[in-house]
Amino acid sequence: MSAPSRTAIPVLILKEGSQRTYGEEARRSNILACRVVAEILSTSLGPRGMQKMLIDAFGDVTITADGATILKEMEVQHPAAKLMIEVAKAVDAEVGDGTTSSVVLAGKLLEFAQELLDQGVHPTIIIDGYKKALDFAMKVIDEIAVKVDPRDKAILTQVASTAMHTKIVAEYRDFLANLAVNAALIALEERGGKPYLDLDNIKIEKKRGKSVMETQLVRGIVLDKEVVHPQMPKRVEKAKIALLDCPLEVEKPEWTAKIRVTSPDQLKAFLDEEAKILKQMVDKIAEVGANVVITQKGIDDLAQHFLAKKGILAVRRVKRSDIEKLARATGARIITSIHDLAPEHLGYAELVEERKVGEEKMVFIEGCKNPKAVTILVRGSSDRILDETERSLQDALNVIRDIVREPAVVAGGGAVEVELALRLREFARSLPGKEQLAVMKFAEALEHIPSVLALTAGMEPVDVLVELRARHAKGELWAGVDVMAGKIANMFELKVLEPAIVKKQVLKAAVEAATMVMRIDDVIAAAPPKEKERKKEEKEEEREKTEFE
Repeated sequence: MSAPSRTAIPVLILKEGSQRTYGEEARRSNILACRVVAEILSTSLGPRGMQKMLIDAFGDVTITADGATILKEMEVQHPAAKLMIEVAKAVDAEVGDGTTSSVVLAGKLLEFAQELLDQGVHPTIIIDGYKKALDFAMKVIDEIAVKVDPRDKAILTQVASTAMHTKIVAEYRDFLANLAVNAALIALEERGGKPYLDLDNIKIEKKRGKSVMETQLVRGIVLDKEVVHPQMPKRVEKAKIALLDCPLEVEKPEWTAKIRVTSPDQLKAFLDEEAKILKQMVDKIAEVGANVVITQKGIDDLAQHFLAKKGILAVRRVKRSDIEKLARATGARIITSIHDLAPEHLGYAELVEERKVGEEKMVFIEGCKNPKAVTILVRGSSDRILDETERSLQDALNVIRDIVREPAVVAGGGAVEVELALRLREFARSLPGKEQLAVMKFAEALEHIPSVLALTAGMEPVDVLVELRARHAKGELWAGVDVMAGKIANMFELKVLEPAIVKKQVLKAAVEAATMVMRIDDVIAAAPPKEKERKKEEKEEEREKTEFE
């Protein structure tokens, strides 16, 4: 008896309409998407980098060269490009700088990886080569980095100024860097015998008007609020501050009730009782000795009147983050019920005053018990200038925190990248097998950074790179691209300094992004929901919601 013949039966695995790309095609598509993102950012690298104009769906315009902002505002559709952006955001969250460099470097690593893939090198070998190159580069950075004192104001100012070089407000960088350093040194504290900087203790408050040069450092907290009642004092010296997380209002019951009023006297009794409750609250505040009340919630009109009569300054609807900063600065405890308020819960400040800033009023709390919390009040002629100044200050504060965390610096201007490339080529020759090719490509990718810097400065990238290689071969460790003068110079002597931790994080993030993309060999995209299915799903969701309610 003959065996039954087998016929090929088609089996539907994926849902109809799903798309699958795999193998070389998937990898090539992902690498190309990441390279496009890197190329968009590459021209904004460095002090001479170009600005990007970003227009969102509502027509709002953002003009910036800040890598983190560009990536945040870009609406990217390709999943691999989104992955690249997520890695860059992680760099920004970790060290607050180096986002543009990490994306540009990752793009170049992927470009060279594609060249090796086309030559038949397996992705795993390329990834292993890149990881060996990264480990070697980390050791070199630790070896060449210059140790500094995290409290050295001159070093911190130079590092902060370098971080602001690429911004629209670069002309004010020395002034702003000085402000950022002063703020950081005030907020600096000791933890476990080591210096520690918590950036939550530094508030940046923006107010339109005047120029960036009018930006000031306030040794305390500035609230973008005004005193709630015109009869209240506008200035209180030796302030005893009550911080509340509860309203100075009569609480409404959770249950619904109806009360029938049959005479005006009954209505008056209700109103009198309400006034009595509010007066008791204010009396309690006055009894504990508070002359300033700052609450996260609301204050009833009648309570405002009673507070004004007692000569107590009050501010309402203050952000939770500001309340927490005030608690740290003044030594006050945040109280959730008026009945629990006691004299030991009050904070202290030398002065609480309402001042006019521009067209609006703001409340200044200065001379705090623990002056570790400070405010930088940013001024500027337009909202865009204010936003860019805020971003610049945040970058400056981030790199100062990086120095406090790991007190070591390296020179900028592509000097580190060229030195790493030189040493990586020597290291590659000691490796057997095809990993050597990957390490060589890693070195070549690093040299893309000084090439881009030269390009943005109007210099000839090939000539610059050749001269940089020659100088580093002679032992000129800090030779880099001085984009402002358009020549090659010793970047350490020019005081163009960057935290070593930022350089290390940039390399780690770039390699992580590149290896993640290279490991993907299959992309399965679900089919978009059909109109009928979408409506059916919406109806089911609505029905489930109704049943739940």
